[in-house]
Amino acid sequence: MTKKIDARTLQCPAPVLKTKEYLEKIAATDVNVLVDNDAAAQNVSRFLTFQGFEVSVTSDGDTITVSGQRDTENAKKTMPVSQPVRSNADDDSQKILVILSSQQIGKGDDELGRKLMVSFVKTLKEMGTDLWRLILLNHGVKFSTKDSEILEDLRELKTSGVAILVCGACLTHLGLMGDKVIGETTNMLDTITSMQLADKVINL
Repeated sequence: MTKKIDARTLQCPAPVLKTKEYLEKIAATDVNVLVDNDAAAQNVSRFLTFQGFEVSVTSDGDTITVSGQRDTENAKKTMPVSQPVRSNADDDSQKILVILSSQQIGKGDDELGRKLMVSFVKTLKEMGTDLWRLILLNHGVKFSTKDSEILEDLRELKTSGVAILVCGACLTHLGLMGDKVIGETTNMLDTITSMQLADKVINL
């Protein structure tokens, strides 16, 4: 019998945490998670995929159902929420996590702060393979949208192997979920896990 997890009305990252809690208790092969917003659906889908599930998503207009199926062998395995996968990385490279929670650096002159942030992102590639993951939070998620002035720079970083995670709750709050064109929708659990896995965290 397929387990149905009702995560409707729950705020990020509760839908993922509720699903995770269930899977830690039972080696399930079939699960349906009910959510009520796109950010939760994307976060749960991503989590189940990392857990070895084949995922499908359906909606009746009010409720979104994220369905996961995996074989018995995969059900015996445990996989992390955020996998520390990097490409083109040397064994002695650091894993540097950069968190952007604003569109500007510093306080005082907003225009100057924005120019500094744009310059910072454009220069991030100089970290080389040490740059591991970029997380966009709060108004920083605007950098992931179609009107972002650094969109091409982010695409270049992604092509080089940098993982770009974008806060789903932030996108929903700002009404930008439909405007995101780069990065994986993420939640606070992924952010915390990334901070644990990183060798160094830079928070702006």
